[in-house]
Amino acid sequence: MSDGPRQWVLHVDLDQFIAAVEVLRRPELAGRPVIVGGRGDPTERAVVSTASYEARAYGVGSGMPLRIAARKVPDAVILAVDGPAYTAASEEVMATLREQPGAVVQVLGWDEAFLGVRTDDPEEYARRVQRAVLDRTALHCSIGIGDTLVRAKVATGFGKPRGRFRLTAANWLEVMGDRPTIDLWGVGTKISRRLAAHGIRTVTQLATADDGVLVAEFGPRMGPWYAQLGRGEGSAVVDDTPWVARGHSRETTFQRDLTERAGIQQAARELIVQVLDDVSAEGRPVVGVGLKVRYAPFLTKTFTHKVADTFDRDTVTAEILRLVERIEPDRPVRLLGVRAEMAMPDEARQGHTPTRSGW
Repeated sequence: MSDGPRQWVLHVDLDQFIAAVEVLRRPELAGRPVIVGGRGDPTERAVVSTASYEARAYGVGSGMPLRIAARKVPDAVILAVDGPAYTAASEEVMATLREQPGAVVQVLGWDEAFLGVRTDDPEEYARRVQRAVLDRTALHCSIGIGDTLVRAKVATGFGKPRGRFRLTAANWLEVMGDRPTIDLWGVGTKISRRLAAHGIRTVTQLATADDGVLVAEFGPRMGPWYAQLGRGEGSAVVDDTPWVARGHSRETTFQRDLTERAGIQQAARELIVQVLDDVSAEGRPVVGVGLKVRYAPFLTKTFTHKVADTFDRDTVTAEILRLVERIEPDRPVRLLGVRAEMAMPDEARQGHTPTRSGW
């Protein structure tokens, strides 16, 4: 039944994107469990970037250590990550989305984007998008349809794989109300636990939670935002403004834990050089630095602090090395990462320091 021409948000999410690209390159892998991660060697320290649906059936998921994934699926095909191939495929998909009639496209990553469209039949529009993407790239996608960005994003999960699903104010609580808060876009394990500590375990409970409780727990900005998230509310505006990086980071997982201070400092210096090369290309001053350290076996700590606006490489290097000194002595280091935050373009012009963003 037509609702009449109106504005809709479509969330397009490519199905098992990286694995699908690999299967297109190697058709003989179709129907087999495919795992992509690291250099494709499960004896090395690396994590799963993606897994085909056949591998997911065995419990393999993104972020899982590659060696564990290999144990779960002994006959899996394990492939190295090929960033340039995925970027090229993604660009073809995004070009296809931009060609759709009247669509405003907001790219979220390699494999997903929002479309702002005006139509009297969003399901049919979504079908046409799916056909267009498939015809041009041979890749399948799922599409969530909503009246806000949040509802469209959440709806996609109900449409996978290769389907469509609509979530609006009319059916939001009917569909989502009894689900745990962790099913919401923007609520992870830590936030869901903090909510549960206040007896807020379901989406309905979050949607109707007392603002005072949420403000006390999360602050005057984030508290009301989580309640709004529980109601599926928020912006319905798809913004096609080109994305601008707030910062650059590099990290590496060591095949053998680093235990000597000199080795840790050398590894940090090598990462700093890479990050500063990335930052230099942006032409914006550094306003903050960060360090991520993962101790063996798997405890992660992050350290950050602001710095006075600077383009000086030596200054940034010294600030990051100050953070390196906070690494606990004699504790094996499994992973190290460094980050430099930059002033955003408008902030750089106005001399304002931007809000920090995490790893």
